[in-house]
Amino acid sequence: MRLKKVWKKRLLFAVALALIPLVIMLLVKLVPQPPKGEVEYARLVISQAASNNAAIYSKKLYSEAKALYDSSMVHWKKENRKFIYFRNYEKVASFAELSAKKAEQATKVSKNNVTDLNILLKHKMDSLNKMVGQINKYFTAYPLSDEVRSRISKGKMLLKESEVAFKKGQFADSNKKITESETLLTDSYKIATTSLKEYFNSYPVWKNWVDKTIKESRTNMSWSIIIDKYSRKCIVYLGGVKKYEYHVELGKNWVGDKRVRGDKATPEGMYRITKKFGSNKTKYHKALLINYPNETDKVEFKKEIEKGTLPRSAKIGSLIEIHGDGGRGVDWTEGCVALTNSEMDVVYKIASEGTPVTIVGSTVNLDKLFD
Repeated sequence: MRLKKVWKKRLLFAVALALIPLVIMLLVKLVPQPPKGEVEYARLVISQAASNNAAIYSKKLYSEAKALYDSSMVHWKKENRKFIYFRNYEKVASFAELSAKKAEQATKVSKNNVTDLNILLKHKMDSLNKMVGQINKYFTAYPLSDEVRSRISKGKMLLKESEVAFKKGQFADSNKKITESETLLTDSYKIATTSLKEYFNSYPVWKNWVDKTIKESRTNMSWSIIIDKYSRKCIVYLGGVKKYEYHVELGKNWVGDKRVRGDKATPEGMYRITKKFGSNKTKYHKALLINYPNETDKVEFKKEIEKGTLPRSAKIGSLIEIHGDGGRGVDWTEGCVALTNSEMDVVYKIASEGTPVTIVGSTVNLDKLFD
C-alpha cells in the first residue's frame, strides 16, 4: 500500500515536470506581440517616399505618413509600460498600416508631381529662351532704362541657373529660379514692346518721307540717302534703285525725334546736305552736314516751348552730320550718323550739296519687322 502511494507521487511529479514546458509555452504564447513587421514596413516606405522627394513634391501626404508613424511609436511605448499580459498593440499596428499607405501614396503623388513639374519647367524654359531670343533680336541696341536692362540681365542669369538646377535634378530650386526669371523677363519684355509700339506709331509718316525720297531719286535719276535708325542702316539710292547699304551708329538716345541741344538724339525728318567737309576740315575722317534744324524742326521746337514741354532756356540742336570714324559697335555720337571711314569715302564721293538725306525710325512696319 505504501509502495503504491510512493509510485503515485512519483507519477504525479513526472507529469507535473512534463507539463511545465507546455505551461511555459502557453504563457509565452499568451503574451501580446508588438507588430514589428508592420512598423518596419512603414519605416521602409517612408524612407522610400523621402528618397523620392515626397517631402517637397507631396508634402501633405508625407507629413501625414510621418505623423502616423510617430503615433504608432508613441502607442508602442505606452503599451510597453503596462503589465505584459495587459498590453494591446492594435493601435500600434493600425497607425503603422495607415502610415505605410500614406507613404505609398506620397511616393506615387511625388513621382507624378515631379513628372508634371518637369514638363512645366521644360515648357517655361523653352518659352523664356524664345523670349530672350526676341529681346536680343529686337532690343539689344534699343535704348531701354538702366532699370529695365538690369531686370533683363538678372532674368537671363536666373534662367541659366534654373537650367543648371534642372539638369542636377534640383527641380524645386529650378522652379523657384525660373518663376522669378519669368516675372523679370515678362515684365521687361512688356515694357520694351510697349515702348517700341508707341515709337512705331509714327511709321505712316516715315513711310511717306521714304516714298517721297525714292520718288525724287527716280524722277531726277539722282542720288538719295535714307537712314533707317532702328535697323542701323544707311541706304543709298540712285535713280530710285538701292545701290549701297551700310551699318551706322547713332546718338545714344536715338529713339524718337531730336528735341533739344545735348539730348544725344538723332533727328527724324527730310533733310539735305548743305556742306561737305574733307578730312582736313573736320575732326572726323570726313563729314556731310545736313540742314538740321529745318523749318519743320524749328516750328515744332517753338510749339514745345510754348506748351511748356520744354523749358524756355532750352536751345535747339544743330551741326548734325553724316561722318566717319564709325565701326565702334555702339551708339556713341551726339546725334550724328557715323559710318566706317571706307564707307564714308563712298558716300562722300557720291553726295553733293542738295542731296536728300531722309532719317526715319524704320523703313519697315512693326508687323513685318517682327515676322
